[in-house]
Order: sequence, then C-alpha cells, then structure tokens
Amino acid sequence: MITLKQKLMAEFFGTFWLVFGGCGSAVLAALFLTEGDSPTQLGIGFVGVSLAFGLTVLTMAYAIGHISGCHLNPAVTVGLVVGGRHPASEMFPYILTQVLGGIAGAGVLYLIASGKTGFSTAGGFASNGFADHSPGGYSMVSALVAEVVLTFFFLLIILGATDKRAPQGMAPIAIGLGLTLIHLIGIPVTNLSVNPARSTGPALFVGGWAIQQLWLFWLAPIVGAILAGIVYPLLAGKKDQ
Repeated sequence: MITLKQKLMAEFFGTFWLVFGGCGSAVLAALFLTEGDSPTQLGIGFVGVSLAFGLTVLTMAYAIGHISGCHLNPAVTVGLVVGGRHPASEMFPYILTQVLGGIAGAGVLYLIASGKTGFSTAGGFASNGFADHSPGGYSMVSALVAEVVLTFFFLLIILGATDKRAPQGMAPIAIGLGLTLIHLIGIPVTNLSVNPARSTGPALFVGGWAIQQLWLFWLAPIVGAILAGIVYPLLAGKKDQ
C-alpha cells in the first residue's frame, strides 16, 4: 500500500527533475557559443529544450508513475481530479508539493548557473512571460489562448493515454512526446508553461516582471486542464476506471 507521504515524495522529486532538466536545458544549453572572432552556436536551441522537457516527463513517468501517477504539475492534478481520475482529497497536498519541488529544482539550477562569470537573471532564467517578456513578442491575449489550448490538449493526451482501454505501457511515451510537441509550438509565445509549478520556480529567482506575470501561468493552465477534465469523459465515456 503506497502512502500519501510516498506519493508526495515522488511528486517532489519528479517536479524537481522536470524544472531542473527542462529549465536547465534552456538556461545552460539552449545558446552555447564557441569563443573566438567567429563564434559558432553549439547550443540545443528550441528543439533541444522542447525535447528536454518531454524527456523529463517520460523518464519520471516510468520512474514514479506507479507511485504517485507522475503528475508533476498542478494543472495535471486539477484536470485528473475533474476527470474523476484522482481523489480530490489529495489535490492540495499534491499541488503544494509540486510547487516546492519546482522551487527546489530552480534553486539548484540557479546555484549552478550563477557559477558562470557574467551570469544574470536579466536574461529571464527560463521564466514564462508575455508582451515584452515573450520570446516572440506575443501579447497577453496570445499567451492566454496558447496556454489554455496547449494545456487542454496536453491533458487530453494524458487522460487518453492513461485510459485503461488504451494500449498498456505506452502512456509515458505519448505524454512525453506530447509535452515535446506543445513546447515546439509554445516556446516562442511564452517560453511555454502549461505548468504553474514550472513557472513559479524560476519566477521567484527572477522577481519583478516574472512575479507580476505569474498569474497568467496559473490561471490559463488550470482553465485548460479543467476543460479537458470535462471534455474527455464526454468523448470516451466513464468506463476507464
């Protein structure tokens, strides 16, 4: 019998890994220039960061999915509760633990990144943002729509892939690739959140604008997740329990 304490420990370490691995790839490896008069970009870019986020979820799904369900995301927890897949009594402990794991992951990343000469969080530290703080200069409305829609489809993927009628053992791959895909779409718009815990961790170290805009990266993912939790049972029925 897995206890709630064990589930929360799994969620803490899983969310730590998501933020440290995903945001770490953005902060440490996305842009990496060689030295000299004609520097060459050896970094992984948007595609690499998207893949890193997907791999964090895929690897943790196999590592802790059987312990906690591997939510790693307050929006996922809310969506699964609405969809009838997770007990409401565990929702707030899960969310608090995920946020703490995200902060811890961002803290360790900050400790590493700040060891480089010239490091500054002025570059964003992988925080999510809109308008002047959107990588592509997208407006608040664009950011809101993107985060709602992409979270909605991410939750549909999760709900469908983990349905007991779906092919067994393949859910982590579908979910990891799904997260990769939505990052490929959304990084230019907001740096992509779809995860309030992922957004909160880096924002606390950046402060200022990142904290001021954090509300959107709580509101939009949770709205998208709730919508998916309502829609999926209408699509698939309720015989997946």
